Amino acid sequence: MTTLAFLGGTGDQGRGLARRYALAGHPVVIGSRSAERAQTAATELAADLPPTARISGAANAEAAAAADVVVVAVPWEGHGALLADLAPVLAGKIVVDCVNPLGFDGKGAFALPVEEGSAAEQAAALLPESRVVAAFHHVSAVLLLDPAVDSLDTDVLVLGDDREATDAVQDLIAEIPGMRGVYAGRLRNAHQVEALTANLISVNRRYKAHAGLRVTDV
Repeated sequence: MTTLAFLGGTGDQGRGLARRYALAGHPVVIGSRSAERAQTAATELAADLPPTARISGAANAEAAAAADVVVVAVPWEGHGALLADLAPVLAGKIVVDCVNPLGFDGKGAFALPVEEGSAAEQAAALLPESRVVAAFHHVSAVLLLDPAVDSLDTDVLVLGDDREATDAVQDLIAEIPGMRGVYAGRLRNAHQVEALTANLISVNRRYKAHAGLRVTDV
């Protein structure tokens, strides 16, 4: 089975995805700046998982080194510095970036400008020896973490320049009941996918929902 690491995995999105992949039978490592905090998060998640689930915690570098596929779920503010630091460890690996560069003010969420074009393109620039894929931007952390939710009714837009890597990520997405990975273009198109998260936040606030996306006729 593929070992997955979740950098910034103590946040809601990282913990939610880690939980679902541990349920799917994958060895999972939660990464954090603090190994102790990561292990605490792993222990808390394991308490509600079957005893066969394999989930552990480690500092981000150790988590990345232990994994075949690494999911980046850190806050945007720490994105660039973390990836620059971990570039040697991440070389040769599939790196899935799900970071949304967003700001918030009295009017709600809005997309932030990114010099490279998007968080995913920044990751690709910082990780020239990694296989960067953008995915998981619009999956509700609340639903991922809810033990009463067995199936998530959502598609996941997958972007990347490496066909083998995007296919592998789509296969992983399909292992979560109800979810489907849909190829949505090359990394140069990641900006509008990341920015769309601001619109979904507005939808969810207005309708008190946890909305995702469905692509029709595919």
